[in-house]
Amino acid sequence: MSIVKMKHLKMLVLAEERDVILSKLMRLGCVEIAETDDQLADPDWTALLGKETSALTQVRGQISELNEALNTLKKYAPQKGGLFRSRGIISEKDFLNQEQKESALNEAKSINHAVSELERLSGEANRLNAQKASLTPWQSLDMPLSMEGTENVEMVPGMFPISTSLDAVRGELAQKAELAEIVPISEDKTSHYVVLLCHKSQWSEALNALKPYTFTAARFKGLEGTAAENMEVIDSQLKENADAQAKLEESIAAHAGSLSAIEVTLDRLAQDSQREAARENGMTDGTVVYLEGWAAAPKQKKVEAVLKSYDVAYSIDDPEECDSVPTLLQGPKWMDSINMVTEMYSPPAYDGIDPNPLIFGWYVFFFGFMFADVAYGIIIWLVSHIIIKKTKPKGYVFYLGRWLGFSTAVCGFFVGGFFGNAIQVVAENFMGIPFERFPGWLQTFCNGIIVNPINDPMTVLIMAMAIGFCQLVCGQCIHIYMEARDGHAMEGVLDVVPWWIFLAGLPVVLLTGSPILVILGVIALVLTQGRHAKGIFGKAFGGVASLYDVTSWLSDVLSYARLMALMLATSVIAMVFNTLAALPGIFLVFVVIFLVGHAFNIGVNLIGTYVHAARLQYLEYYGKFYKDGGHFFKPLKYNTKFVDIDEKE
Repeated sequence: MSIVKMKHLKMLVLAEERDVILSKLMRLGCVEIAETDDQLADPDWTALLGKETSALTQVRGQISELNEALNTLKKYAPQKGGLFRSRGIISEKDFLNQEQKESALNEAKSINHAVSELERLSGEANRLNAQKASLTPWQSLDMPLSMEGTENVEMVPGMFPISTSLDAVRGELAQKAELAEIVPISEDKTSHYVVLLCHKSQWSEALNALKPYTFTAARFKGLEGTAAENMEVIDSQLKENADAQAKLEESIAAHAGSLSAIEVTLDRLAQDSQREAARENGMTDGTVVYLEGWAAAPKQKKVEAVLKSYDVAYSIDDPEECDSVPTLLQGPKWMDSINMVTEMYSPPAYDGIDPNPLIFGWYVFFFGFMFADVAYGIIIWLVSHIIIKKTKPKGYVFYLGRWLGFSTAVCGFFVGGFFGNAIQVVAENFMGIPFERFPGWLQTFCNGIIVNPINDPMTVLIMAMAIGFCQLVCGQCIHIYMEARDGHAMEGVLDVVPWWIFLAGLPVVLLTGSPILVILGVIALVLTQGRHAKGIFGKAFGGVASLYDVTSWLSDVLSYARLMALMLATSVIAMVFNTLAALPGIFLVFVVIFLVGHAFNIGVNLIGTYVHAARLQYLEYYGKFYKDGGHFFKPLKYNTKFVDIDEKE
């Protein structure tokens, strides 16, 4: 794998041919249209050309409408297959069919209008239900709600907090307004519902008497008749509302046949959005359009073939040193899945090195080393493989999952993991076969062909740090290569070899007691690591200060202890669940706890192992050679979600 060479593309096209040229380039999928910020800031350019406009806002609005309609259809008319529904294959002619696009947009508008009406009816139903709830406490009150009293008597329905004693209220009224009375109607968990009756001559006194008891008057604005009569009317309105909502839901479900067309149109508009965004990056005077960007060098002839078939003035040149060149990683298809790990980190610089082939083996191995269980590996591989065969996903997750499952199974074979120690537990607890009676080959497997993490964690720790040291040295070798590639071979050697001498001397001291190699390494570091500083003192100080980086090396190597920690965690959790499942001594109970426990173990450690395997690449390995700061190449190309365009066409 390598970073694909790029060509700087500049072209001047007729405005009337712009869209068709962009469509042709999109079909090639190897040209990125860049922004023309430099030209827009140049008065000489802006005197001739202005910024291009596009229908991008309109297209995005249509995408929003279609997405809203699609989500509605999935709710009211769900399709079989769900998350793992496979994508269909469509010809480019059908994909770009304008009638289908207009039809899908009309269907979406109809669906969204029905949804808006549903929302209105739902709001109305909520209002009616709230009104009904407010009338429920008064349904036994046999008087019109609009009635406010007689010629001489005020009649006011109202509420007291449930904690209020109505007898105390009556006593207060008897003392301060003897011509007033409260009539209980009902009560619930929060309030007493009453009607206050009072002669108008003592109305003020009655209100003053009720102030300490937090009396709240109830208002029934616009309602005639009794509460019970109004509730009957509300029930009738709610039924009509529910019937109307049901009809609208049926009308939405009747659009189920348009789901496929909506999905195809969404994919179509996604491509239109790319093209409109590319248009906005251009400059025009209304007659001609200036566009510039980047083209993948291996496709240069195809790009030129497209441009030569139209009235286009163009140039395709090598990038200049000051250019911000996009990065495109290209390699064998079987290794593409590691892109998802690279893309989580900063893209490599254009003049850097493609990290994918340099981390693929390490990453897959580290994941398998930490998960290390034959059964878990088989499960991860099978799930990933089935999903790939059924749905042909466009992301990298499940393609990488097959490699990770394979690595997990292989590493598990060498450390004796099969659902942890499930073989021993089942044999001893449910078959009555002690470990000593296992066949020799099975005992060897269960004990770990190379090592058993439960029985010998220190050996696993030493292996982990040794593996980590090898990866760090590998990173330094890549650093030497990159310096040599850029014409600075001696720089790479001086950066790295003194450290190798010093580090090689450490085991020599431990094994033989001779410090000669360490001393030579120290001298080499002092003489070389400060060589870029100014003056003799600066060079000497830089060389001596570099010895402090020994702590960095120690820290980096110790970081690989997580390989042991994650392997141990997976094995211990599996063993614990196996033990818990076997405790009741009932096989059916064992199976239930076993399945739940191991599903939990796979889920939790799948995430942790993925993250920590990536962390070791990003922080330890990349630090030795990786040059970041790039940005990924984003060409105009067909990038669909719901359908695949027939490539044979």
